Amino acid sequence: MKMFIKRRREYDRFPPCKPFPIFEKAQWPTVEDLLSVQVKVHKSRKELGHVLEDSKTAIEELNRLVSGILIVIMIIVWLILTEIVTTKMLVFLSSQLVVAAFMFGNACKTVFEALIFVFVMHPFDVGDRCVVDGVQMIVEEMNILTTVFLRYDNEKIYYPNSVLATKPISNFYRSPDNMGDSFEFSIDFNTKVEVIGRLKDQIKEYIDSNRKHWHPTHSVVVKEIENMNKIKMALYFNHTMNFQEYGERNKRRSELVMKMKQIFEDLNINYSLLPQEVQIVESQKTTVGTRR
Repeated sequence: MKMFIKRRREYDRFPPCKPFPIFEKAQWPTVEDLLSVQVKVHKSRKELGHVLEDSKTAIEELNRLVSGILIVIMIIVWLILTEIVTTKMLVFLSSQLVVAAFMFGNACKTVFEALIFVFVMHPFDVGDRCVVDGVQMIVEEMNILTTVFLRYDNEKIYYPNSVLATKPISNFYRSPDNMGDSFEFSIDFNTKVEVIGRLKDQIKEYIDSNRKHWHPTHSVVVKEIENMNKIKMALYFNHTMNFQEYGERNKRRSELVMKMKQIFEDLNINYSLLPQEVQIVESQKTTVGTRR
């Protein structure tokens, strides 16, 4: 009994904590949160299986390549030690080796660069969403010499790894979970400063009430005043996720844009073009008569 009381007291020294730390700290998880996390775990498990499978395939290919090179070297050493190969034959083989190096030197360089890219640089794994040459793609398959990407329209694109080693690659999956975004808009020049202040307050209230989607850090800035007619502004905000799930990113951003539209309507913020001068020119019609 004393031991139980002692353990209970030791337990009471630790503050109680909520389960599921991956959810929002200020809220308990809902059924939708549990389902979304379960889907994410399933996707991560599936992607991890593809990563392990492709890594195993790449290692097996590398093992076969290295084994073939070692077998050739061992045969040459064995022929030299058993004196089967004479000096003249060794010179002849050396000359042939130089010719082979000249013929296959570029291929060997490509293989070496691909090995460095896959096993040393390793900028992505299977399932990562990347940007190469300005095109957003998902890594579908990784081999020693090539990488297969899946574009947004499900078109497969093959890249040599030696070429990828020379290109800048953006990886959304490895990016931090507070990636930034922006939304630009214009308002009428005659909009009062007090109205702009209320606009900022309502934007802050919306972002603070959606901590699950947005980080509280944001900024509403005035970029410029154009032609004394409109004020160009921008909202800079941070997601609570990276852009690996690009569809979810677009969904959240669309909700934010629709909320901005509602705020504009509530505050009666609009934008109108400058009055344009229109000149109406009356065209004179001339008739041509013909004599018979």
